[in-house]
Amino acid sequence: MPTPSTSRPPHRRLLTAALTTVALLATAAVSACGGSADAGGTEGKLRIGYQRFGGLSLVKARNAAPDVEWSLFESGPALTEALKAGSIDIGQVGEAPPVFAAAGKIPFSIIGTSVPIPQGEAVLVKADRGYRSFADLKGKTVALNKGSNVHWLLVRLLEANNMTLKDIQVKYLKPAEGRPAFDGGQIDAWVIWDPYFALAEQPGVQVLADATGLASNREYVLAAPKAVEKRTDDVRAFLQRYREVTDWGIAHPEERASTLAPELKIPQDVTSRALARSARPLAPVTPAIGDELQAITDSFIALELIPGPVDLRSRVDDRFSAVFQ
Repeated sequence: MPTPSTSRPPHRRLLTAALTTVALLATAAVSACGGSADAGGTEGKLRIGYQRFGGLSLVKARNAAPDVEWSLFESGPALTEALKAGSIDIGQVGEAPPVFAAAGKIPFSIIGTSVPIPQGEAVLVKADRGYRSFADLKGKTVALNKGSNVHWLLVRLLEANNMTLKDIQVKYLKPAEGRPAFDGGQIDAWVIWDPYFALAEQPGVQVLADATGLASNREYVLAAPKAVEKRTDDVRAFLQRYREVTDWGIAHPEERASTLAPELKIPQDVTSRALARSARPLAPVTPAIGDELQAITDSFIALELIPGPVDLRSRVDDRFSAVFQ
């Protein structure tokens, strides 16, 4: 492995600083949202957990739901921990966090999803390493955020290339840790999602594979059972605004990017590139969605990445499906 350089070009220093800032903001938000399991569960403002760049970011950036409280999380696993603590009522994650959360006995319902977004996550490598396919990473170090959407992409890539977890060296890194490790040559490949994906698309970086044909990479809307049962109308009203803002953003891509870039604290051209492939319509949950999530769950159990059995189908709650039709 090449020796990491001790100096970085200015643009890399700026991007690394931006990621560090995001990590600090996410940590602060996690601390700020801590509270009792009853706070906000049946009265007061709905508490919304969102991730950088996800569809809920646009709702916040447009101030389309001024009557809710917002908490920022760096990743889906961190958000599901807030659900466990009773600190949020609704949150948005990728396809693997619900699996790990259910395995951890965290109570939640799956009340919404999106159409597939396979181009929104990818395996990145340095172009000068000469890797031509995922199979070339055998014996190499591959980094990802444990329990996030890209964890399922890694599993599917291994299956597609007749490989197992034993064929690579897996290193679990959060997004703010993964970027400097990737830039510094400490890892051979980074499996990551937008907007971190778009931020890392610099000269000399190659997209080795994305999730096309392998994983849906849907977004999922999770809700605390107490909010679903006791504040059904409030949840429905919020989801309606979420749907309206999402549809507006898809119909107005330039305005969407200019609105989100300041919220995300990343350049508008990077925001536009990420949104072009990763912003997709919301969709109702159906029995087929339950089957899709259960298949993911069963694969993680078979690989002994989570303990079983875990029933994801029973977590699907379609009472709000009319909002997403």
